[in-house]
Amino acid sequence: MNKVAFFSAQEYDKEHFQPVFEGGNLSISYFDTMLDQYTVPLAKGHGVVCAFVNDKLDKQTLEGLQAQGTELVALRCAGFNNVDLEAASRLGVKICRVPAYSPEAVAEHALALILTLNRKTHKAYNRVRENNFSLHHLTGFNLNGKQVGVIGTGMIGQVFSTIMKGLGCRVMAFDPKPNPSLQDKGITYVSLSELFSKSDIISLHCPLNDKTKHLINKEAVSQMKKGVMIINTSRGALIDTQAMIGGLKNGHIGYLGIDVYEQEEGIFFKDLSGMVLQDDIISRLMTFPNVLITGHQGFLTQEALHEIAKITYANIDTFLKGKPLKNEINLEGI
Repeated sequence: MNKVAFFSAQEYDKEHFQPVFEGGNLSISYFDTMLDQYTVPLAKGHGVVCAFVNDKLDKQTLEGLQAQGTELVALRCAGFNNVDLEAASRLGVKICRVPAYSPEAVAEHALALILTLNRKTHKAYNRVRENNFSLHHLTGFNLNGKQVGVIGTGMIGQVFSTIMKGLGCRVMAFDPKPNPSLQDKGITYVSLSELFSKSDIISLHCPLNDKTKHLINKEAVSQMKKGVMIINTSRGALIDTQAMIGGLKNGHIGYLGIDVYEQEEGIFFKDLSGMVLQDDIISRLMTFPNVLITGHQGFLTQEALHEIAKITYANIDTFLKGKPLKNEINLEGI
């Protein structure tokens, strides 16, 4: 029986992974702790490690895993900015991922953030529960006819663009590799500066790398329309959070909706309701009435979780059978 060490495990993970893995030649050891250089000993005796978005797969962690006999790290996510690929290559530890599971899940969550911020349904819900039926300060705007800027038109960005187009929005996009199918639908590709200056709503759907880190910074905000809505369901570090706070304070940013946060490690996926939050930056963000934060739940649908489990199992099974890994990540492939 091949053993898999499953880090950052949540109840919904067990619910969806166990049925997929049952019956196979795999045994899962679930650990609710995050993987880093200090928790590596938990993986001893496991040839495969299954990791998530906030697990630290840096040089020290990978060296520890390799020394204990781990040969494969199977990411159950699409992003891999938390992996030191150079160290993995040097150590001979293979890395694979789930490149796509349900682009609709994340795209629809981005829409949910937009609609909630705009129509203030979260505020109305709380009011009505207190028998307050006043409509004061609940005025929104029609999405129909608004200019939406989409940064990154991979699978999620493509779905999101199509959704917004269906709502009657004018959609433009920025991506180094334009998508012909979107162009056929009337979505235009423009420069980043043009997208910043013309968009009423900007939604981020690009990967995090050296070129995109803090893509939305003070300079970028200064190019945007006053009252712009910024949505991020991709990776937290695409946004310079301090620049967001500055833009919110001076009123240049009208709305901010984020499902990811640059310093989310140690906060997201945990119940901290009985504790004092030690992160002053996110605490400051939460004081703004026009900011909506969700805890990295964009992927959290039944369909997405099932697909993640199915592809992760297939990746591990393929590796154990000695076949080429279709979803492998390495330096050569980037």
